[in-house]
Amino acid sequence: MDFLTIVVGLLLALILIQYGLQTLSGGGKNLPPGPTPLPLIGNLHLLGDHPHKSLARLAKTYGPLMRLRLGFINTVVISSAVVAKEVLQKQDLVFSSRSIPDAIHAHDQFKYSVVWLPVASRWRSLRKAMNSNIFSGSRLDANHHLRSRKVEELIAYCRKSGETGGPVDVGRAAFRTTLNSLSNTIFSQDLTDPFLDSAKEFKELVSNIMAEAGKPNLVDFFPFLESLDPQGIRRRMTVYFGKVLELFSGLIDQKIEKRRRSEDHEASDVIDVLLSRPEEIDRTHIERLCLDLFVAGTDTTTSTVEWAMAEAIRNPEVMKKAKSELEEVIGKGKIVQETDVSRLPYLQCLVKETMRLHPPVPFLIPRRVEQDVEVLGRMVVPKNSQVFVNVWAIGRDPDVWENPLEFNPQRFLESEVDMRGTDFELIPFGAGRRICPGLPLAVRMVPVMVGSLLNSFDWKVESGLELNMDEKFGITLAKAEPLHVVPISI
Repeated sequence: MDFLTIVVGLLLALILIQYGLQTLSGGGKNLPPGPTPLPLIGNLHLLGDHPHKSLARLAKTYGPLMRLRLGFINTVVISSAVVAKEVLQKQDLVFSSRSIPDAIHAHDQFKYSVVWLPVASRWRSLRKAMNSNIFSGSRLDANHHLRSRKVEELIAYCRKSGETGGPVDVGRAAFRTTLNSLSNTIFSQDLTDPFLDSAKEFKELVSNIMAEAGKPNLVDFFPFLESLDPQGIRRRMTVYFGKVLELFSGLIDQKIEKRRRSEDHEASDVIDVLLSRPEEIDRTHIERLCLDLFVAGTDTTTSTVEWAMAEAIRNPEVMKKAKSELEEVIGKGKIVQETDVSRLPYLQCLVKETMRLHPPVPFLIPRRVEQDVEVLGRMVVPKNSQVFVNVWAIGRDPDVWENPLEFNPQRFLESEVDMRGTDFELIPFGAGRRICPGLPLAVRMVPVMVGSLLNSFDWKVESGLELNMDEKFGITLAKAEPLHVVPISI
């Protein structure tokens, strides 16, 4: 028997022993129901290319609290508002740890990122810094003129395209607007020309990061493969993270040099404020915070604006009602201001309905339990399980939503359901301690961008093309094909 055969045999034996031990570890506990796992791969074969859809279908058979084994990893999937409330509100603390994908080990991002850090002192100080210096109501109010200017540039760009009869890539245009809104707030400068396609490289970089982070990775299911990185995901993420961190490091160096040359330099933006408070946050954490903000913030906002526009164009009656409200409240052709949104209930409903059908992050960010946890008073989520909250499935639950597959903003007009983490039928930003810190900015930016696009133009699909509403799965749920539509000035 040659050496290779012996090694393979020993490896298979170890795998089978580990699998057997893990299978036996649930003995005697009232575990959630789920499909029978196969040897070695468990239930991996059931995920498919659209895991949010596959797991939603399985939940119809096994229930809203379902257990699977993905390789060697116990996984619990939550698919109803009732169970989500139990986990994200009543037992939020014990479910607040993170299941960290191997991809996030690139550049040790998980050690610095507020997204992945455990709920402890460092995490609390970073959340406090973000809430106070970036996402507080007073800070957002103070910077609203910056965001308004970027939306004006978005409309000017679309108008220029419309004059030539050319289509607008709505996602890419929204990305530039979101990117420059963030960069002006944080660095006091544009990161891309608002009238050119100069953000293409950065957008592709962000898209690659989100795609790699959301891609099924063998290392996450079989941890013994960590040193091999067989799919090269961590290697590619190391390159992508490196490019983003290099960009932000350079911008921060410029800030530090400017502060050094000016003794009476006043804090004019977020980076100035953070650099003046080293006791709260150090240079490394500032860089990693920028990575979080610019990658997650631009991608999720862009995706939501693109889906909202696609649904409005696909549903002429929705478009008509939205435009009628905009014309009546602020006047045809005008750009929506953040202060206008509270007077535009149908526009708010349109955004909510988009978030219901197309949540930016279909599984939220995976959680993890570090001990056995009893849920609903009868079932046990076993120690070290990763926990997915399938908000895509919750938003389409026929027990909660009438005609759940229909895009109908009207359903929210007489409903008090909100999306800020208290109504678990609609939690696109999550809930509890881990709720998305960027929520206050997103609920300002998205309706302003969508409302301004709808109120400034009529829109039509390019001649000879059909509107494709297919999804592309990743950490964020993007359109499979970019939305290319022609703006017609009104």
